[in-house]
Amino acid sequence: MSIWQQLRTVPNLLSLLRLALVPVFLILILNHQNWQAVVVLAISSITDFLDGYLARKLNQVTRLGQLLDPAADRLYILATLIGLTVMGYVPVWLAVIVISRDVLLLAFYPVLASHGYGPLPVHYLGKAGTFALLYAFPLLLIAAAFESISQFVLPIAWGFAWWGIGLYWWAAAVYLLQVRNIVKMGRDASARLGN
Repeated sequence: MSIWQQLRTVPNLLSLLRLALVPVFLILILNHQNWQAVVVLAISSITDFLDGYLARKLNQVTRLGQLLDPAADRLYILATLIGLTVMGYVPVWLAVIVISRDVLLLAFYPVLASHGYGPLPVHYLGKAGTFALLYAFPLLLIAAAFESISQFVLPIAWGFAWWGIGLYWWAAAVYLLQVRNIVKMGRDASARLGN
């Protein structure tokens, strides 16, 4: 299936919609329109569920979709972190911890490419970490938008945040071990060919 055909599948169109809403979401946060940002995030979450469900149901799982979905998740995490940090809803260290994990993994893409690999498949720990963070950040945003319930929402939000950070970095360790094994297999293959 060509890229153009992949782009025209319903699941991938939903992923593209989700990607298009990222800057809208960030602008809303930065303009103190928190409840509107929560609505955009809710729409994004619905499309996130639907794109995966429909891809499986309609047998439209594509490589492009497998790249778009985690990319959209990462961009929402980044946009939320930027917005929440700039507005003072979360401390800078939280943004640094989460973003540095993705920067670290991004640095290993050239290593994978040099060994003939694309991005590694998403690991369930990474999915679980992303899931927890994608719960934590909207809850932090809800706490900021509706101060009357913030005392109840903030502990839950921070619980998801800490859980997500732990799983996020655990997944990073798994990914780095996979990269190490790929490099080691490449060296072993080179040594065998050299003999």
